[in-house]
Amino acid sequence: MNEQQLQQLTEHLSITFFHKPFLHSARFNARLRTTGGRYLLSTHDIEINPLYLEVGEDEIVGIIKHELCHYHLHLEGRGYQHRDADFKILLNKVGAPRFCQALPRINKRQASILHIYRCLKCSQNYSRKIRMNTEKYRCGKCSGRLGYIGIKKL
Repeated sequence: MNEQQLQQLTEHLSITFFHKPFLHSARFNARLRTTGGRYLLSTHDIEINPLYLEVGEDEIVGIIKHELCHYHLHLEGRGYQHRDADFKILLNKVGAPRFCQALPRINKRQASILHIYRCLKCSQNYSRKIRMNTEKYRCGKCSGRLGYIGIKKL
């Protein structure tokens, strides 16, 4: 899906579910990390996290409907924030999710590496996400020195 298709989908969903036109722009924003999308109050634009394309089109449709709830309520001068009753009622009316699914892993490179250490005395293994100073730490089992074995990729 490209930006033009996202714009058309947003306009279509706005007419279909809200019976009002979407007169601003919808675009992808790859810098979004912790959210599926956002509605910009100053420009009235909607930004969508492109990582949700991998989850599926149903999830994108849900995110767009959620952001359109913010959009239409804000333009009407009604309660557009998550805590407002108007927002919650409109979410239920159009079948938009309150929250989007969590992405499986945001930082794939960092989450898939483990550093392996072994006690030189009793051969107890330790795995850590972050490298540690072997001069500073000892084995929790026998207080022996630790040796760095290497990286294990998951």
